[in-house]
Amino acid sequence: MDAETESIEEQVVDEVAEAPPGIEEITAERDRLLDQLQRSVAEFQNYRRRVESERMRLREIATQDVIRSILPLVDDLQRAITMMPTEQRESGLGEGIAAIERKFAGVLERNGVTPVGTIGEGFDPALHEAVATDESGSQSHIVEIYQTGYRQGDSVLRPAMVKVGQEAAFHA
Repeated sequence: MDAETESIEEQVVDEVAEAPPGIEEITAERDRLLDQLQRSVAEFQNYRRRVESERMRLREIATQDVIRSILPLVDDLQRAITMMPTEQRESGLGEGIAAIERKFAGVLERNGVTPVGTIGEGFDPALHEAVATDESGSQSHIVEIYQTGYRQGDSVLRPAMVKVGQEAAFHA
């Protein structure tokens, strides 16, 4: 090979090296960018789900705090109704207090709050707080309720304060 041929070969190699990328390189670059875009979209969707989940959790916590602050008012209204003589319950004041108590109960119900603890129900330390026991034997069931407990979904807002004893004790 002469010098002129070598020079032409080097020129061709240089031109090929500087030539626009081939179809394979363009396809590889496209695939890389597409993969990067898909990952970015998936990350954004996960971020949006996380933010929405966190927002829902914070809303639930705020709602539970408000409801916990209302529960003593509901207790007081229920005690006032219970302690009123029958003739006063039928008066305008008694009916007004009962109407307010029903409105509070409606607010609790609309927010998914349900009472916890009924007489005869099995004692569950996750839902009930035993503050007294019936000395007749087993303390496996609720025999008296001192303060109603409440739950919202899976969360216990306030455990029921109860007296526990034998199941048969509340039937007698």
